[in-house]
Amino acid sequence: MSERESESEPVPRSIALLWGLRPPTRRGPRGGLSVEQITRAAIEVADAEGLAAVSMARVARQLGAGTMSLYRYIASKDELLLLMGDAALTWPPEPPVGAGWREAMRQWAIAVLAEVRRHSWYVQLPLAGPPTGPRNLAWLDAALRTLDGTPLSSAERMTAVMTMIIFVQGQARMTAELAAARQAGDPVADQDYGRVIAALIDPGTHPALAAVVADSVFDEPAPADPDDEELGGSIDLILDGVAALIERRGG
Repeated sequence: MSERESESEPVPRSIALLWGLRPPTRRGPRGGLSVEQITRAAIEVADAEGLAAVSMARVARQLGAGTMSLYRYIASKDELLLLMGDAALTWPPEPPVGAGWREAMRQWAIAVLAEVRRHSWYVQLPLAGPPTGPRNLAWLDAALRTLDGTPLSSAERMTAVMTMIIFVQGQARMTAELAAARQAGDPVADQDYGRVIAALIDPGTHPALAAVVADSVFDEPAPADPDDEELGGSIDLILDGVAALIERRGG
């Protein structure tokens, strides 16, 4: 494909594959596979062995196929990871009937967190850009719809939603990585963190942090799998900011 042809395409090839709009990457005899089969097999490998185990060769073995046969459908591992990042999601639920924007957005955030937790490897996927897959865009659309009826502009709604997405995905990643560190026996990932910090800091140079340590904030280890109630305080902080913006806009 020439550079001019590539520039004229409204949808990049890898994204077209997400939507089923791209033909096989190479000509040749059909091997009885499909993009969906390959993607599901890759998810099975990641669920069982971790994301690092996913390779075109490993997925081919999962399918009982030759490695090269996969390249007729998917051009690279990066493309496979992109497909996995969308196929691993389910479709978003409808917002609670009669709920206001705040409760609807809260329930959406909790649903996203539950969705990401279904696959511990999900937060390890490389960030290749903004969401483009059908399921990812459905979740984004559902989030924006929670703000229907508010006086926020489109740009402000996107800012609010992206702030919540960054928090939820960050929380999921931190929980997963701390769990892995605990399993590996890292003492700083558990109850010893406060003791280690207390031994390192000087109240003269870290007065705010010293006050937190003195208040025993780090004495209790973070839960391995925070529940919705424990996350509620953080979610409410974000929602309070959105509410303040809505109030400033006359809502």
